Amino acid sequence: MSKAIGMVEYKTVSSGVVAADAMVKTSEVSIIEAQTVCPGKYIVIISGDLSAVNAAIETSKTLHGKHLINSFVLGNPHKSIFPAIYGATNIEEVSALGIMETYDATSIIVAADEAAKTAIVDLIELRIARGMCGKSYLMLTGDVAAVEAAIERAKAAVADEGMYLDSSVIAHPDAKIREVIL
Repeated sequence: MSKAIGMVEYKTVSSGVVAADAMVKTSEVSIIEAQTVCPGKYIVIISGDLSAVNAAIETSKTLHGKHLINSFVLGNPHKSIFPAIYGATNIEEVSALGIMETYDATSIIVAADEAAKTAIVDLIELRIARGMCGKSYLMLTGDVAAVEAAIERAKAAVADEGMYLDSSVIAHPDAKIREVIL
C-alpha cells in the first residue's frame, strides 16, 4: 500500500465540513488540515493509503459535487510536501528562489509535487489560500537551473486547468529577502 495525499476545496463551509466527516467515515484516512480559507471557502487535506484516499475523495465529490471547486489525489507525494504545508521546513541556504501563485488552493499542492519531483529543489513554504482571497503560492530553492526547471514544470502542471497565475525566479536573492522568507 502506498502513501497518498488528497484534497477537496469547496465553495461553502457547510459542504466542506460535511464532506470531511464523510471522508473519515468512508475510509481510514487522517485529516492533515480542514479549515475555512479566504474568501469563505473550505479545504480538507487528507492522507493515508492510496486506495483509502481515492475512496474518501470520491465520496466527498459525490456528496457535494455542486459546491466542489477542485480536488486531487496524489500517490507517493514528494516527502517535502508535508513540512512545506506545515511551515516546518528547515532551509539553511537559498541559492535561487522560485515563487509560483495559483488561483485556487488545490492546484498549488499538485504544482509543488511536480516541482519537487522535477529537479533537486527544497520546498520552503506552501501557503494554501490563507489571507490571499483564495489564491495560493509556493516558494522553493535550489540551484538556479533546478529552480527554473521546477517552476516551469509546476506551471505546466496547472496551466491546463487555468489555475496558473504568476511565477518568478530570483537568482541569488538579497540577504534581506532570505531573512524574511526563512
